[in-house]
Amino acid sequence: MSNEGYQDRILTCRDCGQDFIFSSGEQEFYASRGLTNTPGRCPSCRAARRGRQSSTSHASSYTPRNSGEHYETTCATCGRPTSVPFIP
Repeated sequence: MSNEGYQDRILTCRDCGQDFIFSSGEQEFYASRGLTNTPGRCPSCRAARRGRQSSTSHASSYTPRNSGEHYETTCATCGRPTSVPFIP
């Protein structure tokens, strides 16, 4: 692909307020992926945000339910002892 029709644009980062260049190549990449919004953050703020998001992902912030009361019983399928969260 060529980046004809695209020109470098100067945008302002919404986080740090610094100007950054949204290059014609980046614009072409965005268009090829169907992305219609221009980036709102400079590359360094985007990277920092990604780092924060990955360290606070849903998996790391997952809190299991209260284990509550469990009851011992025998599995009807395999015959081994097990515990269940309901009265068998």
